[in-house]
Amino acid sequence: MIGYVTLGTNDLERGAKFYDVLLSEMGAKRFMEEKGCFIAWAVNPEAPSIAITKPFDGKPASVGNGVMVALAMDNPEQVNSFHKKALELGAKDEGAPGPRAGGGFYAGYFRDLDGNKLNVFCIVKS
Repeated sequence: MIGYVTLGTNDLERGAKFYDVLLSEMGAKRFMEEKGCFIAWAVNPEAPSIAITKPFDGKPASVGNGVMVALAMDNPEQVNSFHKKALELGAKDEGAPGPRAGGGFYAGYFRDLDGNKLNVFCIVKS
């Protein structure tokens, strides 16, 4: 259902360095780019992707209250590792990895360098 998610940035180069390293943790790499405008990453170009962009209207990028991007992982170890890598790269912790909401939902939350909220999660099967 989801084709791609785009996050605003005020510093494309800084954001690109952050996401190049972070998203490589899940096997994603750049697959589409317009110099000075946007960059998109995906594990497979035919699967959902994530992109960063400078806002089209030329105004500063801002964070949407209540907006969050969730990235699916296979297991809690991957959630832990990805969350840790995000913090090592300068992200801010918004909730350490752990079980949430019952039903086997395991997640960690962080904000990227521009303040966008992301979550890494997996469903733990009993």
